[in-house]
Amino acid sequence: MIEQASFSLRGRNPDVLTCIANLSNDEVFTPPEFANRMLDTLAEAWASSHDGANLWADQTVRFLDPCTKSGVFLREITSRLVKGLADEMPDLQARVDHILTQQLFGIGITKLTSLLARRSVYCSKDANGEHSIARSFENDAGHIWFERVKHTWAHGKCRFCGASQSTLDRGEELETHAYAFIHTKNVKARIAELFGGDMQFDVIIGNPPYQLNDGGFGASAMPIYNKFVDQAKALEPRFLTMVIPSRWFGGGKGLSEFRATMLGDEHIRKLVDYENAKDAFPGIDLAGGVCYFLWERDAEGLCEVTNIAGDIPPAVAERRLDEFPTFVRHSAAVPIIRKVLIKKEALMSEQVSSRKPFGIPTNIRPEKSGDLILRWEKGEGPYPRSKVKVGIELIGKWKVITSYVGYDHAGSPGKDGRRRVLSKIDILPPETICTETYLIVGAYKTKQEAINLVTYMKTRFFRFLMAQFMYSHHLTKSTYGFVPMLDVNEEWTDEKLAKRYGLTADEISFIESKIKSFENRVAQDE
Repeated sequence: MIEQASFSLRGRNPDVLTCIANLSNDEVFTPPEFANRMLDTLAEAWASSHDGANLWADQTVRFLDPCTKSGVFLREITSRLVKGLADEMPDLQARVDHILTQQLFGIGITKLTSLLARRSVYCSKDANGEHSIARSFENDAGHIWFERVKHTWAHGKCRFCGASQSTLDRGEELETHAYAFIHTKNVKARIAELFGGDMQFDVIIGNPPYQLNDGGFGASAMPIYNKFVDQAKALEPRFLTMVIPSRWFGGGKGLSEFRATMLGDEHIRKLVDYENAKDAFPGIDLAGGVCYFLWERDAEGLCEVTNIAGDIPPAVAERRLDEFPTFVRHSAAVPIIRKVLIKKEALMSEQVSSRKPFGIPTNIRPEKSGDLILRWEKGEGPYPRSKVKVGIELIGKWKVITSYVGYDHAGSPGKDGRRRVLSKIDILPPETICTETYLIVGAYKTKQEAINLVTYMKTRFFRFLMAQFMYSHHLTKSTYGFVPMLDVNEEWTDEKLAKRYGLTADEISFIESKIKSFENRVAQDE
C-alpha cells in the first residue's frame, strides 16, 4: 500500500508542482526540473569529494531547506533517497520513515507554503495524518517547521531584515514575512530550538525569498536573499547550494559587502548563471537573471563558472571570481577586459555624470518662460537659469546624453542572446539642460567632439564593455567602469578599436554575438 502511496503527487501528469503560479517575483517557486539540476550538481560534487560515493545511498546525511515554499527540494531529495537506500534498507515503510524523520528538515516561510510543503513531502498537510506516508511523527508539522515570527522594530525598520514597520507591522491574520532563519543573532541556537539537540546538517539547499519592502520611495525594496546565504554558511554544512538573483554580481541595494565576500570566497566551487531568468523560471522576469552556486566547506580553489543564455550552448570555464570589482559573467569576456585594462587608460566612469546632472528630478517640466531649454522624457521647453544650482559649468557645452534606463528590458538580452544596451543617444547644444531621465556621458567645447563620442558609443565594443555591468535596466556611471576614455578628436570604429586592443577574430565574433548593431532594431524589441 505504501508503495503506491509514496510520492503519488510526483507521479501525476502533469506534476502538480509545475502548475503552481508564483505569488510574486520576490518569492519564486522552484520548478521541479530546475531543482533536479541543482541536485545533480550537488550529487556530482559529493561523489567527487567522497571517492565516488552515491549521496543518495547514505542514510546518515542530513538535509535542510531553510526557506521551503512548495517543498520541491525536500520532495525530490526524498524520492532519490528512497531509491538510493533500497538495498541498505529493503523495507519501504522503514526506509521512508527513516528518511523523513532522520534526514530531511525544512523551515516554511509562510503558513501557506508550510502546508504546501508538507503536502508535497508527506502527501498530507499533517505529517501524522492518516494519509501521510510517514508513520513515526507525533506532531502535525513533522520536520517542516513553521510558526509566526515577529519583526524586531527599531526606528521604523526591522533590525534583522530591514523591512518597513509601516508596511509589515500588521494584524495576526496577515503574514509578517519575518523569516525565522534570518531573524536571529545565533542561527545555530535557533536550529537547536526548532529541531532539538546538536543538529548538524551536511547539506543546506533552497531558493530564499529575494526582497522585502523597506519603506523607501515607490517600489523600493531591500534584498534579503543574501541574509539566508550568510546564515546558511554560519551553520557550516558540508555543502550549501542556493538559487538567488544574479544582480549581486555587480549591483543591488546594500549588497556591496555581500558581493565582496562572495567573490572572495574560494569555497564557492560552482556557479551556474542564467543571463535571462526565464530560462530557469518560465514566466518570471527578474532583472539581471538568476544563478545557483555550490559552496563546499572542506575544499577551495577556482570556481567552475557555467553561463547559460538562451539556445546558445553553455559556456564553462574555471576561474577566480574576484578578478574585477564586478563579476564578469561571461568567461569569454575576461581576456577582452584584460586587454583594455592593461593599458591603464582613464575610464568613462570618471567622466559620466551622476544622476540629476543639473539637479532636476524626472517629474519637473519646462515652464512658460526661461533663458534655457530643458529636455525631459517627452520633449523640451523653456526653463529659468536661476533655478539651476548644479552642473552650471556644463550649460555652455555640447553635451552627449543617454537615458538612465537601458534599452534591454529588465537588463536581460533578447531571444538571440544579444543586447542593444543604450536606448537613446542625443546631443544637447549649449544652453540646453536635462532632467535626471538622462545622464551626461561627455561635455565638450565643439560639436564635432560630441559627434565623435556618439560614434564611439554606438560601437559594439563600447556597449559590450558596458554590458558587463548590466544586472538591471538602470545604467549608472559605474556601468561605464570598463570603457576606456579615448580622444574624441578622433572618430572611433569597431575595426580601429579591435586593432588598438589587439582583439582576436574569436573575440570580435564573441562581441558581435552579444551586442546588436545600434542602428538596426529588431521588430520584437520595439
